[in-house]
Amino acid sequence: MGSDREKVLRTFLRDDRLVMIPAKAGKRRVLLEHIVTAFEPGVRFPEREVDAVLRAFYETDWVSLRRYLIAEGLMAREDGWYWRTGGPVEL
Repeated sequence: MGSDREKVLRTFLRDDRLVMIPAKAGKRRVLLEHIVTAFEPGVRFPEREVDAVLRAFYETDWVSLRRYLIAEGLMAREDGWYWRTGGPVEL
């Protein structure tokens, strides 16, 4: 899967910025797992900080990115606070 993952990242990222959100769920998941690594596990973030990080990846529609991260179980939210709940972790 490593080479498939790298191919998806090369196709949809330019200078670590998203070119577009893929329509296919599998490719979208690869990108979301990459993006969620920008958030430290165990830390709660206010919505404005989450938006700032996501806007750096995709200014065009960071709100959809935020929704996808929640829907895919990679982040959770409550009372305007967000935290990472999935994705790869560097050891």
